[in-house]
Amino acid sequence: MATRTDAPTRREQILKEAARLFAERGFHGVGVDEIGAAVGISGPGLYRHFAGKDAMLAELLVGISGQLLTGAKRRLQEADGVAAEAVLDSLIEGHIDFALDDRPLITLHDRELDRLRDSDRKLVRQLQRQYVELWVEVLREVYPALAEPAARSAVHSVFGLLNSTPHLGRPGALPGRATTAALLHRMARGAFAAAEPTTAG
Repeated sequence: MATRTDAPTRREQILKEAARLFAERGFHGVGVDEIGAAVGISGPGLYRHFAGKDAMLAELLVGISGQLLTGAKRRLQEADGVAAEAVLDSLIEGHIDFALDDRPLITLHDRELDRLRDSDRKLVRQLQRQYVELWVEVLREVYPALAEPAARSAVHSVFGLLNSTPHLGRPGALPGRATTAALLHRMARGAFAAAEPTTAG
């Protein structure tokens, strides 16, 4: 979900192709030589950048968790003094960018997280918990009647909705990025609104 406009480094190119191949064929279904070929270098040449496939997988999954958290913190800082609803919209937009632009990483997380070393897996979980708690705080500002456990459940549910993008078909089969993003945004806001407790009349 990087917003940089400069050319990716060779290391970033390797990670992007590794993510795509791992998502398509599974971690054990891809060899180092294939990843190298995808970026135009020999398989052994990859070892100048990474110790092996395990290191690539760890950097991909830890990296995206860190990027999501950093991006959310930045959005909160930029929205200082802005209405809570606008902050929530900004968080949703940031996660939608990830869900649409980094679909292979969602597949990788679902399939391969357990392959990480314990320390890396714990770090991913720690970063994810911090990310969730940022959302919970904002959500409860928008919906004060929403208890903390319910808010946390709602956030996890919306993440599941937004992270469904790998199952929406190939990118060319979607109705267009802007249309899909707007649809996901409306569905996320609708889900959060539905989580708000209703009072008996």
